[in-house]
Amino acid sequence: MDLLVFGHAGAKMLVFPTRDGRFFEYEDLGMIDRLAAKIEAGHLQVWCLEGVAGETFYADWMWPPDRIGRYDAYESYVLHEVMPLMARTNRHDCTIAHGLSLGAHHAADIAFRHPHLFRKLAAFSGRYDLTRSVEHFADLMGGHYDDRVYFHMPNHYLPGLACAWRLEHLRRMDIVLTIGAEDPFLDDNRRLSGILAGKGVPHRLEIWDGRAHRGSAWRKMAEIYV
Repeated sequence: MDLLVFGHAGAKMLVFPTRDGRFFEYEDLGMIDRLAAKIEAGHLQVWCLEGVAGETFYADWMWPPDRIGRYDAYESYVLHEVMPLMARTNRHDCTIAHGLSLGAHHAADIAFRHPHLFRKLAAFSGRYDLTRSVEHFADLMGGHYDDRVYFHMPNHYLPGLACAWRLEHLRRMDIVLTIGAEDPFLDDNRRLSGILAGKGVPHRLEIWDGRAHRGSAWRKMAEIYV
């Protein structure tokens, strides 16, 4: 598994790429250039993860239970290999989960499932129910549904979240969700926002003009929200 790390100090930001993105996508999109001042000043350290969409949710050749099993393994890799490496490398107490498009789902999912590990979530143009077909975006589980699917879909498991300890950590997190007014996942974001509001979790839902599901919009978002 490849990683790219930018910066020497500051808050640690874990970046999940888009569906087709790899560990170098964030840099290729010009996002690092937009954050260069914060990185060079030692305010931000960016950890860019490898993407595994072709082995998980977009692995059409794979039996659906195996897709979600592979995604479980990916989360375990992030939690038990990448994050301990981050902690050994940089002792700053703030860790940010950040992602673009499908990566926004991954960032939100890991932050909501393990809220004690994160101080901030910045999710851009995300989709938080991968089992719901929208426009030409199909149910990525192909109709399969089990407990593992349920517990990786924020719009499914958050309504039933009653753990006071997890809710306390979620309410301390700085959460920002961004989405375009013409993005097919707008309703998905509004639903997530409503769920968080119902749980008393402070957050921001920022709706941008147009579809805003592209690098030019994400670069502007990063300057504002990261």
